[in-house]
Amino acid sequence: DFLCISLVNGFIQLRYNLGDRTVILQTSQKVHASGNTWHSLKAGRVGNEGYLDLDGINITQNAGPGMNVLDTHTDFFVGGVSSLNLVNSMAVENEPTSFTGCIRELVINNRELKLTATDPKGGANVGDCDGTVCGYTVCKNNGTCQVENSGFSCSCPQEWIGSTCEQSIHCSQNRCGSQALCIPQPALFSYICVCALGWSGKYCDSKIKFFIAKFIGNSYIKYTDPYYGKRDLQHSRISLNFTTNQTEGLMVWMGKGEDEDNDFLAIGLANGTLKVVINLGERISVPLIHSKYSTCCDERWHFVTVVQNQTCIKVYLDEELILFEDIDPHRKYTALNYGGICYFGGFEIGRKVNIVTEGLFQKEFVGKIKDVVLFQDSKKIQLMKAEGYNVYNGNYGN
Repeated sequence: DFLCISLVNGFIQLRYNLGDRTVILQTSQKVHASGNTWHSLKAGRVGNEGYLDLDGINITQNAGPGMNVLDTHTDFFVGGVSSLNLVNSMAVENEPTSFTGCIRELVINNRELKLTATDPKGGANVGDCDGTVCGYTVCKNNGTCQVENSGFSCSCPQEWIGSTCEQSIHCSQNRCGSQALCIPQPALFSYICVCALGWSGKYCDSKIKFFIAKFIGNSYIKYTDPYYGKRDLQHSRISLNFTTNQTEGLMVWMGKGEDEDNDFLAIGLANGTLKVVINLGERISVPLIHSKYSTCCDERWHFVTVVQNQTCIKVYLDEELILFEDIDPHRKYTALNYGGICYFGGFEIGRKVNIVTEGLFQKEFVGKIKDVVLFQDSKKIQLMKAEGYNVYNGNYGN
């Protein structure tokens, strides 16, 4: 398998092979070799469908039925390779040659790679394309960089201040309390405070304790399992109580949620019914959806338990077995290597549920969660002692 982006006779070309055949996409417009114009390129694949976008002009192509995952466990190369023999003959049109030019703002799976001298594993014959202390990301939020004798200075847009235009004027004198985030509200010439776990109030200055976590949207708890190294990952289990009046929402994501290689077990709501999705290592997500219309969204408390016994999955709702399936009778992958990370209600601020889960769930959970138990532990996990934001005391009332 491979995915390769190259410059061919002035056109950008994307080639990828998922194990059955090579798909080729090519831009309709040329990249002019003037050397002083930056171009924006987006390329990749979702399932077996590839896409290529150069300066806003997009083309897509479907690889057809069959393979839908990119199975590569090799180094990631930018601009060239350590040896041209590593390049698959189907990955390029002609003999492979290294790229001559400048590359910046390289983002892979929503994560920007730092093209510095220290971050990559290795490289050769790469220099500074800008050649000044300004670079391309010194000044944030569309600030303009000027080179000066002492270094550089940033000229900031009207609503941003700071040495690198990193701070909103609306948050420059904010009153947000302990570990809170200040979110500017330019239309209102104001800001709001997003409270860290254990704090509440307009300015997040009121200390709170709870055993029922209330999620209001744009909320999350990230719990790190201290016993992960001792777990039998072929026999995992999680149970919890929840209540909501929403028909969509991600309640639990057991897994790191960083890229498509990560194992995970997820519990949530879709179209008003309980949905469980599991991935044990093949990067193939297996959704299990309760076929009957359930009353999950009736604002009553419901008890859900998911048990994984190698590839056999059992789901209980209010102590009734509602789903039972062997997701891989061949037992190719049998362990849930979730990295000891459990998310509740959503992901970190700025990480959208529908993007991180690749559409498996559409939005953050709005409602309450309590009594979370992992594996066969005798104690419930203490959600208060985890990391999180925008989660409140659900012990009383609504």
